[in-house]
Amino acid sequence: MDDKGLTIAELTAKMHALVKSKGWYEADSKRPQTPRNLAISLSIEAAEILEHFQFGDEIKDKDELGSELADVTLYLLQLASVSGIDLEAAVLKKIEVNKKRKWDAEKK
Repeated sequence: MDDKGLTIAELTAKMHALVKSKGWYEADSKRPQTPRNLAISLSIEAAEILEHFQFGDEIKDKDELGSELADVTLYLLQLASVSGIDLEAAVLKKIEVNKKRKWDAEKK
């Protein structure tokens, strides 16, 4: 199967397969996959994205930035899944909320 164009559900399934293969869902895991731990890991990985822009606006290493974005995505998918949140539905709902939201006036 080609891995291009996977759905959120398919990406989540691949993420779960990886985590299971590492034994991180086991009760005695040294890396318990709790919502709290996943939220912390997500935040840490998101902060690592900032390192790429610490002293400038240009992307110096696109592959490394992509790797950090992938880490964030994987933790986000897992956090949503173990928390029982349909991420696709949540994203679509948030888009609708944002359509109706009053934003700061932009200059034309």
